[in-house]
Amino acid sequence: MPDARAPVLPERPRLAPGVRLHFDTTRNAWVLLGPERVIETEGPASEILRRCDGSRTVGQIVDELTALYTADRAEIEGDVNDMLAELATKRMLA
Repeated sequence: MPDARAPVLPERPRLAPGVRLHFDTTRNAWVLLGPERVIETEGPASEILRRCDGSRTVGQIVDELTALYTADRAEIEGDVNDMLAELATKRMLA
């Protein structure tokens, strides 16, 4: 039985209004800035977030990352869906 609390992912994910991806030179890292939140991203997370611009589908994001990392598509798809679901739950994704 599907979890009724599981967030519905948008077909073309984008960051929610008031949320942005920013390169923090002090930390030398990409950070996700939201209302009263700063989330430091690492490795593939920033690559996923850079592609959440509202123009790409989740499938296109997965395809691009599969080519970039030459990794198993199913594994990348699971990681992307998990991350996007977590961001949707935190209302950082539109």
